[in-house]
Amino acid sequence: MPGLTLLGLTALLGLGAGAPLCLSRQLSMQGHYVLGGLFPLGSTEDAGLGDRTEPNATVCTRFSSLGLLWALAMMMAVEEINNGSALLPGLRLGYDLFDTCSEPMVAMKPSLVFMAKAGSRSIATYCDYTQYQPRVLAVIGPHMSEVALVTGKFFGFFLMPQVSYSASTDRLSNRETFPSFFRTVPSDRVQAVAMVELLQELRWNWVAAVGSDDEYGRQGLSLFSNLANAKGICIAHEGLVPLPHARSPRLDCTQGLLPQVNQSSVQVVVLFSSARAARSLFSHSLHCRLSPKVWVASEAWLTSDLVMTLPGMDQVGTVLGFLHQGALMPEFSAYVQTRLALAADPAYCASLAAERQGLEEHVVGPRCPQCDYVTLESLSEGLLHHRSFPAYAAVYSVAQALHNTLLCNASGCPTREPVQPWQLLENMYNLSFRARGLTLRFDTSGNVDMDYDLKLWVWQDLMPTLRTVGTFDGRLTLQRPRMRWHTTGNKEPVSQCSRQCEEGQVRRVKGFHSCCYDCVDCKAGSYQRNPDDTLCVQCDQDQWSPDRSTRCFPRRPRFLAWGEPAVLVLLVLLGLALGLVLAALGLFIWHRDSPLVQASGGPRACFGLACLGLVCLSVLLFPGRPGPASCLAQQPLLHLPLTGCLSTLFLQAAEIFARSELPPSWADWLCSHLWGPWAWLAVLLAMLAQAALCTWYLVAFPPEVVTDWRALPTEALVHCRVHSWISFSLVHAANATLAFLCFLGTFLVQSQPGYHNSARSLTFAMLAYFITWVSFVPLLANVPVASQPAVHMGAALLCVLGILATFHLPKCYLLLRWPELNTPTFFLGDARGQGGGEETLGKNK
Repeated sequence: MPGLTLLGLTALLGLGAGAPLCLSRQLSMQGHYVLGGLFPLGSTEDAGLGDRTEPNATVCTRFSSLGLLWALAMMMAVEEINNGSALLPGLRLGYDLFDTCSEPMVAMKPSLVFMAKAGSRSIATYCDYTQYQPRVLAVIGPHMSEVALVTGKFFGFFLMPQVSYSASTDRLSNRETFPSFFRTVPSDRVQAVAMVELLQELRWNWVAAVGSDDEYGRQGLSLFSNLANAKGICIAHEGLVPLPHARSPRLDCTQGLLPQVNQSSVQVVVLFSSARAARSLFSHSLHCRLSPKVWVASEAWLTSDLVMTLPGMDQVGTVLGFLHQGALMPEFSAYVQTRLALAADPAYCASLAAERQGLEEHVVGPRCPQCDYVTLESLSEGLLHHRSFPAYAAVYSVAQALHNTLLCNASGCPTREPVQPWQLLENMYNLSFRARGLTLRFDTSGNVDMDYDLKLWVWQDLMPTLRTVGTFDGRLTLQRPRMRWHTTGNKEPVSQCSRQCEEGQVRRVKGFHSCCYDCVDCKAGSYQRNPDDTLCVQCDQDQWSPDRSTRCFPRRPRFLAWGEPAVLVLLVLLGLALGLVLAALGLFIWHRDSPLVQASGGPRACFGLACLGLVCLSVLLFPGRPGPASCLAQQPLLHLPLTGCLSTLFLQAAEIFARSELPPSWADWLCSHLWGPWAWLAVLLAMLAQAALCTWYLVAFPPEVVTDWRALPTEALVHCRVHSWISFSLVHAANATLAFLCFLGTFLVQSQPGYHNSARSLTFAMLAYFITWVSFVPLLANVPVASQPAVHMGAALLCVLGILATFHLPKCYLLLRWPELNTPTFFLGDARGQGGGEETLGKNK
């Protein structure tokens, strides 16, 4: 209700300033079953508890409007239950409400009163408390975790049900230590999870975390730190805020923490603190002129008037935090007004004074002296931001458990026998109950599952209002358009130690915090799997990736394909060489009886040309995807025909050498064996020797088809791997030996004037052979593996063309262009000696 309306009602009700009320006498009511209540109606800021030397009475000074609203919410719930018939029909609940002053030592006195025997002020000592009947059946409260940790153990000994409406520390969920503790607010763990998700959603990973130096702040800060670290959020600065009246050595530490936060790049501060400690921290930060930050508030101080009314709070920056939703209580404001009106009625106050005074007058003194001077105006802000529903729901939980214990139904309760607290406790475990249409249930730890609203402070005049900008029901949902920031132009703050890495970059951490890092590119062959990775992930061997990649791609198989330009060029060269071979072979066969063909070796020349044709055809094994058969056949089918060709040329070189360099008798004997069957036997032996070498090469070191995943950057190279280069070289060496002997046999032969010089043709043919294969060796060793099949093809074809161009094609040219030279004298004379030509010519005549 707006403040002006409340002020008008105050005047209407006659609550004049300074007029004492009797509100403190309304904090107790008789009933069949009495509930105790512990509420922070005052505080002991000036009581000097640290200087106490005697266990005397403690005076609570400062008044807490929020504590009174919690108490009034409990009173409202009890009156609703008594006036209704849904719960405990025919029975009345009573209550005894006391002030805890937000101090454990103060809360112990009313706790002892609650455990006193009914109608007495003493707690009896028994071995067995099963039949013990204390003054109250259950306790509602207290509000602070620090106080609840003390009272929870005390009431837990007697198994007295205790339902807190605000104590949220996670330690209270321990059933072994606190067997009778329940609460109608979620555990701090849920709030800490919500805070971490908020930081993640807004990409704030560089924050400061501060907690109050009490159980609530220490436990909450520990929960948040553990959850934040698990999610990759770095806490740049962490500290505790001493309570205002505490003489703590941490005060200097806290004063040093704020300048560190101010000087760093931290823009977000998570403050898990009680309201008094939060007020102390903000007072100091305003004095130190801390630059505006984003303050993520815990529920304890988000709606506290202690913090909201601090002068200068509108300069601290953006404040947002989570507040449990609960249920709407529209009648609560009217109920508060009614209670204040009754407290101002002299007749009503006189009726209360006439009732029997309770034990509190002799034990704890006046319940709440400050409550008798409250005004509706002082409660107006609390009503705007009240959190009264948990106290209201706590009463309904106890009433439902009592309803179940007494086996009540719509017509009434069959039994009204006394109920011990431990009997009620049995029905509290896993209890489901309804309050204001909202169904709640205690889990095994005594907590309830309740959603949160994300609230944002929006300043209007001197007090902020709470704007809902999101919800958390296990998953965070933000309403970004409704958010307002302290930055220029309402720009969303950034709180990161380092910039976000781009795609394909990983973080190289520098220093102690994982959020401070350099961005490093992922090299080719690796990739960035997740945005927060610190190492690049290597691709599998059948995959590849470019630089700065976020994924890997499958490798395509790579081999010498038929359609490649290099293969097409080599196929054209193959066609040229094979065409020339066939043309020469056809021409030699057509002129097989001519002196020119006879001088070239006759049938052996035709056999040599046929072998050159087979060499040309063998290169067709190199293109295409390699297979086991093609890998085994490549070298034998290339070198065996080449051996056949070279052996025929060697025989002709041997004949020329014998005629020119040996005595006639030796030359005639040797030449007689270089013609006919002996010549073919020599060719066969040469080819058998080569075949033996090839067989040994294939059996001992067989080539195999392998897939090389690393030879090419983006493809998988499929090729034939040679296991032994020594055996591979021996296969080549056999042909090289024939060529070398042929070269030696013709290089020193002197040409005969007037005759055809076949020796020079053989010499140049062997030179062409050596130039081709000597060039092949370094070229094969230096080209990429993917190009080696093409080198093999090129070397074989160039060898064929070299032999053709230097030995066979000139003879074909003479056959076609100078047929008049195709005579025995011109060709056969050179082969048989100077006199041999005339003899042969005479015989031919």
